[in-house]
Amino acid sequence: MTTPTKLAAIIKPGDVIGYEGEWRVAKAVRPVLLPMGGLAVVVAWEQGGSARFPAGDELLLGEAKAAPVDRPDFDG
Repeated sequence: MTTPTKLAAIIKPGDVIGYEGEWRVAKAVRPVLLPMGGLAVVVAWEQGGSARFPAGDELLLGEAKAAPVDRPDFDG
C-alpha cells in the first residue's frame, strides 16, 4: 500500500498532513516568496504552530476524519 502525497503548493485548509511523526490538520495556508525568488508555502496547524515547505515538496496526505452527522433518529 502506498501513502498518497500532495504538492505543498496545492495544500488547502482541512488537509491532513504527516509532519514530524504525526498527522496534523492544516488550519491556514499561505504562499511566500523566498529571498532567491523561490516559492514556499507556510502552513498553520490546528494543533498549534506552523511549518514552511518549498512549493514543490511532496507531503504525505492522510485521511480527514468525517464530520459528525446530526442524526435525530440515533439514540447514541
